[in-house]
Amino acid sequence: MEIDQMEVVERASEAGDRATMRLNMLVAITVALLATFMGVCKVKDDNICQTMQQAQANKIDHWSYYQAHNIREEIARSTLLQLQLSADTAAPPAQARYQGAIASYTALAADQKKKKEELKGQAEQDQKDYDGANFRDDQFDLSDVLLAIAISLLAMTALTHQRWLYAVALLPTFFGTVMGLSGLLGWSIHPNGLIQLLS
Repeated sequence: MEIDQMEVVERASEAGDRATMRLNMLVAITVALLATFMGVCKVKDDNICQTMQQAQANKIDHWSYYQAHNIREEIARSTLLQLQLSADTAAPPAQARYQGAIASYTALAADQKKKKEELKGQAEQDQKDYDGANFRDDQFDLSDVLLAIAISLLAMTALTHQRWLYAVALLPTFFGTVMGLSGLLGWSIHPNGLIQLLS
């Protein structure tokens, strides 16, 4: 029995075409899944950025009110000291009026101090809220970078038809997906060195 060499070449070509088609299909499915996942992460990341901006604005407002109450407290204390010094040399009929003013300014200074401390606590909480949101924002940023690298490698895979390149693309795909899930699910995975490098 004679072997038809043309038939062998055609079968090899068909097998190669099928392998290329399978690889291209894998690349297309992977890119579609990554693009969808990146879209979901982007929506959540945008919401976190809005939360960060709000926390930053609240912090600035609370520290501004803190300074205003601090100034009011200092003015009240200064006025209180002047009243106390003046009361010592005042005539007895005026003493009662001085004592009333002293009591009023003592209460005002105490009230301003209390409000100031409340605002300080709120401003510090705003900073904690910002830092917590920034932690998650960093996770999404790292996910974006890794998944963008993965999509670039997948594009090269589609052009070159190299299976090993697809395998290489799966590394940033895996780590980018883990970082995206960390942001979505509130996991505490946060590679500080890498994130600082990208900051």
